[in-house]
Amino acid sequence: MIAASQYLKTAHKPIRAGLLLACALGVAGVASGANSRTEQRQIEALQEQLRAVQAQLKQLAAQNQALLQHQQQIEAQLSEQRQQLAAQPVAPVTPAVAAQPSSSALPSSSALPDQPAAVSALPAAPGASGASAASLPGAQPNGFGAGPLSNLRLWGYGEIYYTRPTGDGARTQADLARAVFGIGYHFDDRTEFNSEYELEHAIASAADRGEFEVEQFYVDHRLTSRIGLRAGLFLMPFGLLNEHHEPNNFYGVQRNFVETLIIPSTWREGGLAIHGDTDIGLSWNGGIVTGLNLNGWRVAPEFPQYTTALELANNGAAPMQATHQELSLANGRNLAQYVSVNYFGVPGLDVGGALTTGKPVPVEGSSGDPRLTLWEGHVRWTPGKFALSALYARGSISDLAATNLANLGSPNPIPSQFYGYFVQAAYGLWSHGDYRLNPFVRYEYYNMGSRYAGTTPMIPTGRIPLAASPGDNGLWPQNHDRVWTLGANFYLNPQVVFKADWQRFDVNSAFNRFDLGLGLNF
Repeated sequence: MIAASQYLKTAHKPIRAGLLLACALGVAGVASGANSRTEQRQIEALQEQLRAVQAQLKQLAAQNQALLQHQQQIEAQLSEQRQQLAAQPVAPVTPAVAAQPSSSALPSSSALPDQPAAVSALPAAPGASGASAASLPGAQPNGFGAGPLSNLRLWGYGEIYYTRPTGDGARTQADLARAVFGIGYHFDDRTEFNSEYELEHAIASAADRGEFEVEQFYVDHRLTSRIGLRAGLFLMPFGLLNEHHEPNNFYGVQRNFVETLIIPSTWREGGLAIHGDTDIGLSWNGGIVTGLNLNGWRVAPEFPQYTTALELANNGAAPMQATHQELSLANGRNLAQYVSVNYFGVPGLDVGGALTTGKPVPVEGSSGDPRLTLWEGHVRWTPGKFALSALYARGSISDLAATNLANLGSPNPIPSQFYGYFVQAAYGLWSHGDYRLNPFVRYEYYNMGSRYAGTTPMIPTGRIPLAASPGDNGLWPQNHDRVWTLGANFYLNPQVVFKADWQRFDVNSAFNRFDLGLGLNF
């Protein structure tokens, strides 16, 4: 409105200049010769122009008056609204928002399985958008409340399984295994917040087996262009899968057993970490985190903790599955340390490893002073249409003899050593547009208890009850096996994949199964 008034005042200037010029020309014409007809016609013409200019001036004056009145009305309304707002009490506003494999915690939305992930000192979360700079509803002029909407990031992923044991169709199951949604916020060019929230098995309630859990919740701050600091609940940088576990990033309907039973998946701890990379393609990560709590181990289960391959992966029966704390009222008496390195300097190659050690919380009443150590090494190479990968992982827990001797006869003492490895090959067989068909084969071995201190498992022999249900009988499963997996991933696009595979177990042959799956990531 003020700009309109200024325009009118400025517009008067050329009109006034024209009026002065006309008067000057008129006076000059009269002085040169009042008796000349030509001069008389010039004077009449100038007088006509003067009358036209005067009419325009009157019209502009009227418009200017109307604009000024309208401006005064708006200013009066704004003043009234300010007075009303000032009279209302202002309550503190909670921010309405708070989002790569990495995932370093954040999932990669475009990479196919076994493609090395890009490394950054400050991972960028998927779903980032700069479309709007408007403040969210509820933001206050004094700075409280949510920041710009463009700083908010959202992403997610999910998996649906159909698994059918080939020897016992009655144990066939279909499951919305997980639905995960991520929320992130970019505070500034150096600081961001990332989080993920997971619902498992579709329904979470006291009467159902589902769970709702916070998978990640951390702040990442860039100290330099190459070094970042992370604090909160975050994924541990171990293996090929733990930080990059979205379904379009691995082969097979379900995750491999080595990176589920030996390296728990998805493994996260609360703590403080520093991470970075170099210009030669080397990334590193190290920190202090919450450790294990051996009181989570089931020393004397009445029935086997798993009777199918699906239960083997889901029921938390492996050493670190059962004892990692996930920052859920975690016992912080003893903290663990870790370090990891990865080399990406050669295109298509990822070579790396990780190590963690720390004193877990001992079993109540035991006299031991145990220490856990876990290390792993991995390699992934993608020459042409091939995707080749391998991983070896080994863990140990010391000073467990007294703890196990206190539970003689148990079918499930705490193991002193556990390990596993796998090799895998995939091939890009066919593609058309975004469609891709990638068959694969994998061989793996896992052993959740290769050595024990003080005692050995006393496993019942013959057919025994597998559950409280009458007639549900079978053999007590062994805690080690060799598994062959043959299958294929079919991609509708890099973010949506259908999967099928067949698995053969050499020791627990009742676990043989056929699987179908749907996975997505956005």
